[in-house]
Amino acid sequence: MSAVIAPDRGEPSAAQASSVSGRRLLCSTERTLVLNAGYEPLSVVSFKRAVVLVLAGKAVVLAAAETPVRSGTIEVQRPRVILLTRYVRVPFARSVPVSRRGVLRRDAHRCAYCGKQANTVDHVLPRSRGGPDSWENLVACCLKCNNAKGNRTPAEVGWKLRVRPKPPRGPAWVLRGADRPHPAWAQFLPDAA
Repeated sequence: MSAVIAPDRGEPSAAQASSVSGRRLLCSTERTLVLNAGYEPLSVVSFKRAVVLVLAGKAVVLAAAETPVRSGTIEVQRPRVILLTRYVRVPFARSVPVSRRGVLRRDAHRCAYCGKQANTVDHVLPRSRGGPDSWENLVACCLKCNNAKGNRTPAEVGWKLRVRPKPPRGPAWVLRGADRPHPAWAQFLPDAA
């Protein structure tokens, strides 16, 4: 049985293919901050959506990466921050939903009682006593303090909270995808946590 050798069609080598797919992967995971016409943060979108908005003339690039994206006919900046050319009305004030991940992020993964690394969430007023799942009643807590506190309030144990829990504020909390802000977004997200 003889081997058939496929003709060379200019296909990339394995090294080139991984480099090309790496670039595709990089572009597909890049995120772009979208600012409303009044410069307030509106959302975080994919790189692809940002390029479409810019090419359609619906947005302009305020901050871009150093290396552009090239196709066969055009070269486009890789947008990090775009500004919409027309104002988009936001119909309601957005509130941040309570979540375990959000509580840990708000408290910077620090225990509200001892200050060590936190990996659990504790109800200040225990749920068994009617404590709600709210920003004001949930704190990040290390496992040791959480087990020691048990079904009691901090006052009953003789502890004090290091910081009074409150709902997080700022655009970085309201925007989906802004939990890991790009450094180029810093000047547009002044209250980022």
